[in-house]
Amino acid sequence: MGELGAFLKIARSGSVQRDPCERVGDYREFVTPLPDAELRAQGARCMDCGVPFCHNGCPVGNLIPDWNDLVYRDRWKEAIVQLHATNNFPDFTGRACPAPCEAACVMEIREGEAVTIKQIEQAIIDRAWKEGWVTPQPPTFETGRSVAVIGSGPAGLATAQQLRRAGHRVVLFERDEAPGGLLRFGIPDFKIEKTVVQRRVQQLIDEGVELRCGVDVGRDGPVAELLKGFDATVIATGSRVPRDLPVAGRELDGIHFAMDYLYQRNRWVAGQQGPEPAVPAPSGASEIAVAGKHVVVIGGGDTGADCVGNALREGAASVTQLELLPEPPPRRPDERTPWPLWPDKFRLSYAMQEAHELGRGEQDYSIATARFLGVDGAVSALRFSQAEPTPPFAPVAGTERELPAQHVLLAMGFLHPEQPLLDQLGVEKDPRGNVKAVKPYTTSVEGVFAAGDARRGQSLIVWAINEGRQCARMVDRYLTGLGYHEPAHTGNVEPADEGPEGPPGHANYGITTRN
Repeated sequence: MGELGAFLKIARSGSVQRDPCERVGDYREFVTPLPDAELRAQGARCMDCGVPFCHNGCPVGNLIPDWNDLVYRDRWKEAIVQLHATNNFPDFTGRACPAPCEAACVMEIREGEAVTIKQIEQAIIDRAWKEGWVTPQPPTFETGRSVAVIGSGPAGLATAQQLRRAGHRVVLFERDEAPGGLLRFGIPDFKIEKTVVQRRVQQLIDEGVELRCGVDVGRDGPVAELLKGFDATVIATGSRVPRDLPVAGRELDGIHFAMDYLYQRNRWVAGQQGPEPAVPAPSGASEIAVAGKHVVVIGGGDTGADCVGNALREGAASVTQLELLPEPPPRRPDERTPWPLWPDKFRLSYAMQEAHELGRGEQDYSIATARFLGVDGAVSALRFSQAEPTPPFAPVAGTERELPAQHVLLAMGFLHPEQPLLDQLGVEKDPRGNVKAVKPYTTSVEGVFAAGDARRGQSLIVWAINEGRQCARMVDRYLTGLGYHEPAHTGNVEPADEGPEGPPGHANYGITTRN
């Protein structure tokens, strides 16, 4: 464990962020690392509790007390070994995970006192890359079996890496011009610089994973032809059908889904500062330019915040973020989300902090949009009312108002994966339209598996990585049953994991944000 009683003597030091007024002028990451001495002190606060609830809070089951203690003892190289034992991509989760592990930390019983797990995690992996400790791990033998992984978000990347390290040939299909999914095209560079994603992609390539970018399985030719010759297929396409807002005036120009805007901004940033895509980016989409315009973002989650952050950097005249739900309480409501559950409490997003500092934005809760108004076919305002605090969040009579809006971005979450590919593969779906797993990660079609948001619905990066790792284990088990020479296992795919029920479950704290 760390230093005995350190949690009583050393105060929690949260992440350090660049000044909001300064960081909106660029697209570099705005969270800056703490010095090693301060990180060691923060690691000392971890007491290796008798029941470490942080383990249950972490979907990948990170060995948190172990690497906290190693950082405290300045044994960084051993810390990255422990971190990689459960998490393929801590450089992603250390930047973009909301840290349910910290919410479950025993010290969080005193709200705001949790160990700074997330920043220690990022520090370990960043130190590992700097020191050259992260290297390709190609398999020591080839099984002769092959797997097609459709989708290169965190679930697809984790699946591909685990299966390749187990000795299988892996081909990763991606319809966009570069791998990463929403890591690459949804999350802005100022949260995850794309060089961070690209170095992991290069690691997979060096391990022998074959990438085929710009290939839209299900649209670029018959599925059977594209997947011919593979022994197994993994669906990791994410949950990409956005929730719409069917109110009067929805057809007006200037109303867009959030991902249409975020994709454009991320592609623009890639053109300015790299990295270069694997194949040419698609063209033909109409430009969404918000500079000098009044922008309204409907949806109060991470996707909405990323729209606000991009709009401010692009130079929007104002940005208003609207949320249908009531404003959460300032502290954890024990009657609703007691420790160690994920607390339903108010959190000021990084983007709204920027908007407040610049005097160019605000966030409003309990807002029900009634209709969009337009001039010459383009949106000019939206009409809204206060919403009731409980479902169905009906508008309150007599509270109707109008808000100027020259661009409206819909960031209300996602419904399910796109259906045409699932229909062509013939897999069974659950009532929500996700791929149904008849056994853990195993679909109704022989040799076809599913992982990530395509299987569980929209969720977090850390859940996607967990799903990819566990799905790889089930695929490897299936391929082992088909037979191949010199069966051996590496990474997370171990004979000790055998069992009829598959991987262990983890508590889902009701977090439904994109990551």
